[in-house]
Amino acid sequence: MGSTLAEKILAKKAGRKSVKPGEIVEVDVDVASQNELTTELVFREFKRFNRPVWDPDKITMSVCHFPSSSVAQATNVKNMREFSKEQGIKGFFPQGGPLSEVLAENGYVVPGILIVGTDSHTVTDGAFGAFATAIGSTEMLGVFLTGRIWLKVPPTIKFVVDGELPTGVMAKDLVLKMISIIGSSGANYKAVEFAGETVRNMEMDGREVLASMSAEMGAKVGLIGVDEKTVDYLKKVTDSPFDRLQADDDADYEKVIPIDAAQLEPMLACPHNPGNVKPLKEVEPVKINQAFIGTCTGGRMEDMRAAARVLEGKRVHPDVSLIIIPGTPQIYRQALDEGVIHIFTKAGAIVEYGNCGPCLGNHQGLLAAGEVCISAANRNFPGRMGSSEAKVYLASPGTVAASAVEGVITDPRKYY
Repeated sequence: MGSTLAEKILAKKAGRKSVKPGEIVEVDVDVASQNELTTELVFREFKRFNRPVWDPDKITMSVCHFPSSSVAQATNVKNMREFSKEQGIKGFFPQGGPLSEVLAENGYVVPGILIVGTDSHTVTDGAFGAFATAIGSTEMLGVFLTGRIWLKVPPTIKFVVDGELPTGVMAKDLVLKMISIIGSSGANYKAVEFAGETVRNMEMDGREVLASMSAEMGAKVGLIGVDEKTVDYLKKVTDSPFDRLQADDDADYEKVIPIDAAQLEPMLACPHNPGNVKPLKEVEPVKINQAFIGTCTGGRMEDMRAAARVLEGKRVHPDVSLIIIPGTPQIYRQALDEGVIHIFTKAGAIVEYGNCGPCLGNHQGLLAAGEVCISAANRNFPGRMGSSEAKVYLASPGTVAASAVEGVITDPRKYY
């Protein structure tokens, strides 16, 4: 019997020929990623040990969730900067942006490695064939000290997607469809593999959306096998060697779920759960107050171009605030170079620098009681973006842009 991608990576990390779901393995960490939300506990407890981190070249930090909008937040960022200098950590990224994307852009992610991060969307980097998973602050303290962690080998659910995505339907619509099939807890402590012709035809931007949203299924990790598109991307950002990892043809999966991409249409995750998914056409017209495009599931260049296609020559509805946040400084610069930022601002959108923005509900874009937002982010729990009496719908960047123009949740296909 062959191995799934998750089993292959963990077996290699454990120095074994194979592993089985349910087994416990103790393994070396290749990259540890820390964001500003979880530093205080780690730093405070780490100082008690009076010793250096296990390997400063394998620790990364990013100010990704918020600008310093309070003294406490500014202190967190200050402490990150000082800790990085004290420990010789070169991978400190103060400019912002989801850390998973920043890591990929800066060559920290290659297939077959183990990445642990104190953010649930660390799973994004599974799009590159890395075992990227979230851990808690106390676990990260142990990693900082030892460079090792134990993991339980997860069983794997495999989505096989074939056919061509219809015009106006994006990776976000596809992954929302997947979540509608298995539910928001259907992959709890399981690996999810994304495979098939449709996934192979996706650029890395779309693949990262699938891997990132695996967290909204409860997955421990979301993985995509390595192919020429993966290799082409990685060659631009790193000289590190890597294996072209693919699952074995005879791997044993807990479940295999086929999807016909050609039958897909724009989807919505309705309040108040990412698993409350319906085809957009089945939802009565909903008036919105805010629209948001950004984060690890909606802030890549592919997303920026999709929004620009809808917004070019249009104006944001006067009753709507449209916030757009290119995910990282690199994406922001590319959007500037391509004229996309100009299209956004001319349409009346508010454009911010790379951070998680309204997705976190900690600064700009907070919703008042009774307000409605359509968002390209990943979660829509009560109170996620401000008032617990507000409502958040999740959709693709194209759908968000079309809705911002019309003032109600709108099928974007009329703009293509």
